[in-house]
Amino acid sequence: MATHTDKRYEEELADLRHRVLEMGGLVERQIADAIRALVTQDVGLADAVVLKDHDVNRLDVEIDELCIRLLALRQPAARDLRFITTALKITTDLERIGDRAASIAERAKELQTEPQLKPYVDIPRMAEIATRMLRESLDAFVRYDADLALAVCHEDDVVDKLNSQIFRELVSFMLEDPAVITRAMRVLFVSKYLERIADHATNISEMVVFMVKGKSIRHVSQLPASV
Repeated sequence: MATHTDKRYEEELADLRHRVLEMGGLVERQIADAIRALVTQDVGLADAVVLKDHDVNRLDVEIDELCIRLLALRQPAARDLRFITTALKITTDLERIGDRAASIAERAKELQTEPQLKPYVDIPRMAEIATRMLRESLDAFVRYDADLALAVCHEDDVVDKLNSQIFRELVSFMLEDPAVITRAMRVLFVSKYLERIADHATNISEMVVFMVKGKSIRHVSQLPASV
C-alpha cells in the first residue's frame, strides 16, 4: 500500500509535469500570436505577446523552485532523478523560446507601417514547423518517447533550409533596391528567431533522448536513424 508520503511525492511529480506543459503552451501561443501580429500588422497583439513573457518568466522561476525542492527533500533516484533534472533544463529552453517570440513581436511592431516585401508564406511555414517541433518535444518528455524526440531532431533540417531560402531571397531584394534594406533585415531577424526556436525544441528533444535512453546525441555529426 502506498504511504501518504508516496502519494504526495507522486502529486508533486504530476504538478511538475503539468507546469512544464503549461509553460510550453504559453510559449506556443506566443509564437502563434507573434506571427499573426506580423502578418496582420496588429500592434496590439504584438504588445500582448511581449507582456505575456512575464508569465513565462514566472513559470520558469516556479518550476526551478519546485525542481530544487524535489531534489533536496525527496532525494529521487534513477528514473525520477532524470525526469526532474531534465525538467530543470527544459525550462531554460522554453524561457528562451518565449524571448524569441517576444523579439518577433517587436519586429512586427517595427514593420507595422511597412508594405510586405512579398507575401508572408515561408515565415508562417517555418513557425508552423517550429511550433510542431516544440509541441512534439514536450509530448516526448511527458511520454518518455525517445523515438518521437529523435524525429523532432530530424525535423530541424527543414527549418534550417527554409531559413537559408529566406536569407537568399531577402539578400536579392536588398541588392536590387537598397531602400528596402532595413525592412528586409527585420524580416531576416524574424526568420533567424524561428530557426533558433527550432534549435531550442531540438535541445529539448536531445535531453529527452538522454533522459529515456541514457544516450547523448548532442554534437554528433550525423543523427542516428533510431535510438
